Amino acid sequence: MRLAYTMTEGKGALDPLLHDLARRAMDAGLRVAGIVQVNSDSPGCARCDMDAIVLPDGPVIRISQSLGPNARGCRLDAAGLEAAVAAAEARLAAGADLLVVNKFGKQEAGGRGFRPVIATALAEGVDVIVGVNTLNMQALLDFAGGIAVQLPPDAERLARWLPARDPAVGRAPLGRAL
Repeated sequence: MRLAYTMTEGKGALDPLLHDLARRAMDAGLRVAGIVQVNSDSPGCARCDMDAIVLPDGPVIRISQSLGPNARGCRLDAAGLEAAVAAAEARLAAGADLLVVNKFGKQEAGGRGFRPVIATALAEGVDVIVGVNTLNMQALLDFAGGIAVQLPPDAERLARWLPARDPAVGRAPLGRAL
């Protein structure tokens, strides 16, 4: 089992990077669980809507709430996030080689959100990759207890980190080293 994280500089750059990684993993025959985020413009609102695509094939769950054009607070819909967590947890329980979590965010830093799912995946020998920002980096490192490795936000380097598929058993071997 391996835990990796990546960060990007540009706003919104992490989401398509992890979406691409998840697609590459599935194309390589890996069983993928978790979520990737897709943002879409919302008419009449300066900020976009956030949707979580549960891997490997849906559903799509809205994880943002509309607070109006002048709102400044957190737009995360905690109920939507927990629905995405439950759906991803069910996919993980069905068997996975890789767990992708779009963001180790404020919820995870506080012990909620995807944090228990990440712990379960690691305990079961499933490789995990998460996105993180500088605000939640220390919480991720504390949670990881020294096992997390940082990967550059480069599609090719991330793809090389993916677990190799074992053709004899049709899935990735557990505990593959870096």
